[in-house]
Amino acid sequence: MFETLIVQPIFNILMFIYSLIPGGDFGITLIIFTILIRFALYPLVKKQLHQTKLMRKIQPELARIKESAKGDKQLEAMQMMELYKRSGISPFRSILILLIQLPIFIGLYQVIQIVTMHRDKIAHYSYNFLEQLQPIKSIIENPDSFNQKMLGFIDLTKTAFSDGRINMVLLVLALISALTQYIMSKQTMPTTGPKKKLRDIFSEASEGKQSSQADMNAAVTNGMLKFMPIMMFFIMVGLPGALALYYTISNLVAVAQQHYLLNKDEEEMEDLAEEVIEKKQQKVATSAKAKARAKGATEAHITRIKASDSRSKKEKRS
Repeated sequence: MFETLIVQPIFNILMFIYSLIPGGDFGITLIIFTILIRFALYPLVKKQLHQTKLMRKIQPELARIKESAKGDKQLEAMQMMELYKRSGISPFRSILILLIQLPIFIGLYQVIQIVTMHRDKIAHYSYNFLEQLQPIKSIIENPDSFNQKMLGFIDLTKTAFSDGRINMVLLVLALISALTQYIMSKQTMPTTGPKKKLRDIFSEASEGKQSSQADMNAAVTNGMLKFMPIMMFFIMVGLPGALALYYTISNLVAVAQQHYLLNKDEEEMEDLAEEVIEKKQQKVATSAKAKARAKGATEAHITRIKASDSRSKKEKRS
């Protein structure tokens, strides 16, 4: 099922792009493929950044909640969740793009395995209409004719440390992927005041003080911001260069998209954030009115019953 729905479409899209490039170049093919994927995800990126904008907008309210709770962590957490709900913020939307890209990443890894170690299966994975294209037909007839290099000298099937040597180009590519990961995450972090570090929170806990949930979340997020790029660097140096190239180009396009949406399109983002909040507030107000009407109707019904019982008792006495 995964091969049919994910691996085979990715393989054929890549092979189709490859067939359009004069002389064939797997690196250029991957770059074009990655850009197409990022632009296909643009609507989801825009929605995700609306969530980021909303989170930035409610930071003053979160600070007020923290101050008014006066150390009551349960009350603070309940008010924060209510604010998120009222503002239309969903924590799960922020990981939607990651969940979509993960199968693409895994599928691309399997495609690389096909074109490097199982080229005899290229005909098996190719769609029939693609087999009629001359470049694809040539690869099927002569699998070794597939050009797995970028610009003629960067072998994208190798890792940064392979064959007992260090491939400096792939090592730099892994470094760029880590750097762009940091920039991409930094762009979407809520802009708040000074944050407590995890060690400060643990130090306060050892003294019997309890930090707020907001401080804890901010500290964890800040820690992940620094840890994730380091982790991604070590992951990328151990993967084929094609995956490092895909991840780096994807991050670069994402940084550009986020910069545009968060800065150049500031007014539209603000308007949409306001619109989401207004809709949520109208929905809450409508729900409250409906409950009030229902309660009023119930009380009126009870009043009528009491009045009817009173009249019945008077008639019996008379």
